Amino acid sequence: MPQPPRAPKRPHLHTEHGVERLDPWHWIKDRDDPETLPLLQAENAWLEEQSAPLAPLRERLYDELLSRIQEDDASPPVVLDGYLYYRRTEQGRPYTLHCRKRGPDAAEELLLDENVLAEGHDYFRLEQLEVSRDHQKIAWLQDLDGGERFTLFVRDLKTGLTTSIATGLKWSLAWSADGAWLFATRSDHAQRPCEIWRFPADGSGTGEQVLAEPDERYFLGVRRSRDWGYLLLEASSKTTSEVYTLDAHRPLEPPKVVWPRRPDVLYDVEPRGAHFYVLSNDEGVNFRLVRVLAADPQGEAQVIRPHDPQVYLTDVQAFANHLVIWERRDGMPAVCVRELATQEEHHIAMPEPAFDVRPEANPSAQSSILRLVYTSPKTPPKTWAYDMATRERTVLKEHPVPGYDPQRYAVELVWATAHDGEAIPISLLRPRHLDLTNGPHPLFLIGYGSYGLSYPASFRSSRISLVDRGAIVGIAHIRGGSERGRHWYENGKFEHKANTFLDFIHATEHLQRSGWTTPAKTVIQGGSAGGLLMGAVMNLRPELFRAVVANVPFVDALNTMLDADLPLTVTEYEEWGDPNEREVFDRLRSYAPYENVCPKPYPATYVTAGLNDPRVGYWEPAKWVQKLRACTTSDEPVLFRVHLGAGHAGKSGRYGQLEDLSWELSFVIDKLGLADQTPELKDR
Repeated sequence: MPQPPRAPKRPHLHTEHGVERLDPWHWIKDRDDPETLPLLQAENAWLEEQSAPLAPLRERLYDELLSRIQEDDASPPVVLDGYLYYRRTEQGRPYTLHCRKRGPDAAEELLLDENVLAEGHDYFRLEQLEVSRDHQKIAWLQDLDGGERFTLFVRDLKTGLTTSIATGLKWSLAWSADGAWLFATRSDHAQRPCEIWRFPADGSGTGEQVLAEPDERYFLGVRRSRDWGYLLLEASSKTTSEVYTLDAHRPLEPPKVVWPRRPDVLYDVEPRGAHFYVLSNDEGVNFRLVRVLAADPQGEAQVIRPHDPQVYLTDVQAFANHLVIWERRDGMPAVCVRELATQEEHHIAMPEPAFDVRPEANPSAQSSILRLVYTSPKTPPKTWAYDMATRERTVLKEHPVPGYDPQRYAVELVWATAHDGEAIPISLLRPRHLDLTNGPHPLFLIGYGSYGLSYPASFRSSRISLVDRGAIVGIAHIRGGSERGRHWYENGKFEHKANTFLDFIHATEHLQRSGWTTPAKTVIQGGSAGGLLMGAVMNLRPELFRAVVANVPFVDALNTMLDADLPLTVTEYEEWGDPNEREVFDRLRSYAPYENVCPKPYPATYVTAGLNDPRVGYWEPAKWVQKLRACTTSDEPVLFRVHLGAGHAGKSGRYGQLEDLSWELSFVIDKLGLADQTPELKDR
């Protein structure tokens, strides 16, 4: 039988705190090593060979996924100063077209065609597109290899002239009110956005630095207020933040600090007229909301919402007559509207037990209409227009999914009990007709649990390919995220990181004990830091899982956190700890997946990586794959797909993304024993 690629062992000795560690595949980290690229190419060839029997299934899946896309589609227009801005797609074209009209019946004006920008490139990503205040120019950032170093362009909408302004930028971008200047972030050698620059929008100069951040724990970003009154320059680490403001009409003045940074105090600023609304954790982990004078932000603060240990305040939006306070309650998001004249509050009702809701484009601060997007595991995204005065809700757009009937499916929120008694929410999507007393059933369980990011209980059309074959799809909302509040995050990091892994294990065991599934019918998935989760639970309890999908997994955590020259490492100390401290070193060493692979019957594994990934180096999954193959005592395959021309997110363009999904889903469906199942499409 042909053997998978075996990278030669070249033992490399790591020594820290008097501890010696041999790393046989350390050399893979050297991209210029003559054996590195051939190894990655061999992995792709091996995957093709081993997955050849699934090629017909992949083709069917690709067709299924494509059939659920309305290829000719358009977003609901956003009205601003008489213009209607919208995005649309066209059949056969992978990228988005950005358009506007001067009125509902006016001719379309094509502002930007991403397909044209992507021509001749294997990868394309548009990060941000911003329209100037006078609607005469647009600016955008683009990336052509997945390395997340962006180039800034400006287009004059009258002449069509496009100008390249600057290279080597990061994610954020904002116009001055007069349209003469653009503010953007620059990064250092470690890809940390550490400088904010001001560039002349006509390309006549090289720009100048406005703000620099020497502390390697901090990222910088820039945005404008929705009323065009301010530019907000934000410095933030994982635990501390500081916000500066610039008058957007006087962009050459020096920035002014709102609140000087204080250790372990995070805050966000939302301008409205003569005041700033400030969300801060200065008096409690779940944040409070206060109002201060813009002219004297460090003066007396009026408390709008005090800290509540049961309600996590995540964002605030200020309108002419209302505040919108975004919250998390009982594991799910919530939207609270506060009338400024009366201070009366009400919550927008949500129709399902597990769901996600997020703000949509709300560019006008004078509006009484809040646009938001609602979705659930069975409900495709709906754009709502919510009248904050009358409390009436209008559906502006239902995301079309051809051939899909949400009534065929059911959504549930169930709770597992953790080792310490905490209740872990699990959102589930299943066929409506599924007899839960007649189990077990195939289960695809997803997890993340890091950085305080709450995993959304949202719709993904790709998951319908699993559910239509009889599977249940679940999301374990484990600690390390913020689903149940900021404490949910803090109890899943540093010395509490083991809670993340144990929560996922207990969620899995709960579903198996309850008769929903069995280990032989359980496949799990996580990406990036969720890939670390996958590696950790595989090491702890491999017998619980039939197979594992690990996308760009952060599995070589100890070695990465010991290398301060790598992108993001120093900024990550406030998430994982600094292993130059012995206690942290020991803790990371205790759970880092690569470190803890040992002879065990590991489940079948499907792993991905991106050669240009600046967040999780390709060598982390590459080394992990080699060690898994060397140590596993089972006959289950370890398959590895490497994107040689992309980064953290895999292929770009909607058709490239569908191809990635067809590979992953074919593996999952095969391991769940559903490869011979035909999707059930009859009425239920």
